[in-house]
Amino acid sequence: MSTFPTSVSCTSLSFAWPDGTGVFDGLGIAFGPGRTGLVGVNGSGKSTLLKLIAGELTPARGTVRVAGEIGRLPQNVTLDTSLRVDEALGIAARRAALHAIESGDAAEEHFDAVGDDWDVEERARATLGELGLGHIGLDRTIGELSGGESVLLRLAALLLRRPDVLLLDEPTNNLDVYARRRLYAAVEAWSGVLIVVSHDRELLDRVDRIADLHAGEVTWYGGNFSAYQEALACEQEAAERMVRAAESDVKRQKRELIDARVKLARRQRYGQRMNDQKREPKIVMGARKRSAQESAGRHRILHEERLGEAKERLDAAVEAVRDDDEIRVDLPRTAVPAGRTVLTLDRLEPLHGPRLNGILDLRGPERIALVGRNGAGKTTLLRTIAGELAPVSGHADAPVPLRFLPQRLDILDDGLTVAENVARYAPAATDNQVRARLARFLFKGAAADRCAATLSGGERFRAALAALLLAEPAPQLLLLDEPTNNLDLASVRHLTTALESYEGALIVACHDLPFLESVGITRRLLLEGGEVKEIAPETVGYPF
Repeated sequence: MSTFPTSVSCTSLSFAWPDGTGVFDGLGIAFGPGRTGLVGVNGSGKSTLLKLIAGELTPARGTVRVAGEIGRLPQNVTLDTSLRVDEALGIAARRAALHAIESGDAAEEHFDAVGDDWDVEERARATLGELGLGHIGLDRTIGELSGGESVLLRLAALLLRRPDVLLLDEPTNNLDVYARRRLYAAVEAWSGVLIVVSHDRELLDRVDRIADLHAGEVTWYGGNFSAYQEALACEQEAAERMVRAAESDVKRQKRELIDARVKLARRQRYGQRMNDQKREPKIVMGARKRSAQESAGRHRILHEERLGEAKERLDAAVEAVRDDDEIRVDLPRTAVPAGRTVLTLDRLEPLHGPRLNGILDLRGPERIALVGRNGAGKTTLLRTIAGELAPVSGHADAPVPLRFLPQRLDILDDGLTVAENVARYAPAATDNQVRARLARFLFKGAAADRCAATLSGGERFRAALAALLLAEPAPQLLLLDEPTNNLDLASVRHLTTALESYEGALIVACHDLPFLESVGITRRLLLEGGEVKEIAPETVGYPF
């Protein structure tokens, strides 16, 4: 249990989704001042816990107590595109009242609206500037902002409120390198209680402690994420040694039990021979037989108890070793011959974003990365290639089956189960075939019957990826928009493994440089200054 003063406490917390899927059963956890990184595999309940703390979900049992005001940055930021920036920041009423007073309207309600916040506009512009949004006017509308700018704007609104407890759920989603650095600075400067869920190593290396949520329980580790990884690696190494020792003990106890049974069988045969030959008085032989039977019983029970205890120690040791299954993908139908054209972009000009001057061909199983700053137009270009948006001019031709996985993962129907969602994309497949394929994406048994609405961010991504890759016809061109958003580090590894097995062509928009390197990117397209241009793979320093 943590030793720091408590600002957030959860006692005997239990929660399950409406379909009966359990998340917590009697969880106890407390958070105090400082920065805490909340980590755990996708589906362990990290985002659910933040929602319970924020009061957005109600526990079935237990209590949540918070000292002070809470601010939460959700995993998926959605803002009304018609809102003005000042409305999104929550300062529109104070700003309007301030302007009215400055123009000579001394009505009392204006002074009540302003309160003591006379420098609200200056604070708002300063906060926006610190987050790299200084170029955004307070009168602009949200619809003019990129996804990354929307995340930073929501964070700016929280910083202006100055809540006592700040909850951040995957805050670096959609952010380029420059925006991430500004968020890192804001996190480091935070003086209250901060709880952050993230797969971003750089961000987690800026926290004071790690709370590891695993199998419904929390283990605390002092220090940042790097220190946590070292400690966890030592624990796992020790746990694996314990498993090996426990396995040896079980084998030894089994051998001793077998040896004891052999010895007892010999004694019984010897006693029977003596009885048959009647070499001793009947009463003596009877007493000897009873004594032997009692001794044999005690001996057998002793060895069986020892074997049972050894098996219990083995079970406990095995439980301490974390199981990390990998996604397995075998999709030969996605293979593309090296010289085949899978996509042609001919002087394409999307509705928003840069124009392609000339013709770009994608051939064979090439892997292209779209890079550029937030708002450069990467998502718009992908949606135009996928046929979701009509271009202003030019055209995109894909003579092979293609699938597009958007940032918001909205290809899933929340009212259907995982298996039912996949079946929508592969209507000719039988239920057994769908479930067998889903098992490769770690949805085994009852997990395939979970409602999509109850999935965590990482689980939802896995389900969406399964639906696209198992679709009929099999996609030979896959478009991915920020695929590592919402994924923990194990899930990023799962995704990398899946894409290594994928034999088709790939276009991915992503700010995660290590991920791009891991999936074997062969070409890079930079979106900058209203143009799309190819850059050399070894180029460094380009905007992300």
